[in-house]
Amino acid sequence: MTPFDLKGKTALITGSSRGIGRAIAVMFAEAGARVVVSSRKVDACNAVVDEIRAKGGEAVAIGCNISDKDQIGRLVDQAEAAYGPVDVLVCNAAVNPFYGPMSAIPDDAFAKTLDVNIRSNVWLVNRVAPQMAERGGGAIVIISSIAGLTGSRMLGAYAISKAADIQLARNLALEWGKKSIRVNCIAPGLVKTDFAKALWDNPETLEKALASSPLNMIGEPRDIAGAALLLASDAGRFITGTTIVVDGGATIGGEA
Repeated sequence: MTPFDLKGKTALITGSSRGIGRAIAVMFAEAGARVVVSSRKVDACNAVVDEIRAKGGEAVAIGCNISDKDQIGRLVDQAEAAYGPVDVLVCNAAVNPFYGPMSAIPDDAFAKTLDVNIRSNVWLVNRVAPQMAERGGGAIVIISSIAGLTGSRMLGAYAISKAADIQLARNLALEWGKKSIRVNCIAPGLVKTDFAKALWDNPETLEKALASSPLNMIGEPRDIAGAALLLASDAGRFITGTTIVVDGGATIGGEA
């Protein structure tokens, strides 16, 4: 046993068919968790399950569109049927349907961003946390972004939703802390994922990102997975209501 051991734990991770969610699913399985891999595309989830099982881990794929409350209910029902009550919930799935200034964002894009990136997390936690409390505790990790900590000219709605997730974690940590449920956020910087490809695959944007990074690098999905494992395991048992920034130092600024 180590402080980072998840043996005997059931972990549900949304948006885990690729990128950061996939890396978290794989790392949690390596730490001994029974992993529920979920996204809208179940075929992509099955590929992650196959990878985990090939390494001797336990995993199951369950498709879910988290913008639908009924589907969230079915997701948790099926996860519990497969592996029992959820011990670790990672709210990773998110959308960004609009890139541009707030003055130009369509109403439907703004509403979709807030619904998926905030309200669905509330639905997930409200479905999972009560049974965590009955069983003596659990861990909830919400994947936010450094966009929620800084101003943004082109990612305004997304940044608002991620700032709200940070506040959501604080509120939920207070609400559920006496029941031994820890709730935290991770705020990744620029990470090499398909979701952020428009940023890191653009030479001009990448150059700016590297210039602002004390480590002169952008992140890999596994860099975020390590922080998630800390918050999900006993290694992070005294951490709640906080946001861990994992950005290679990009947000600290400093002189040129």
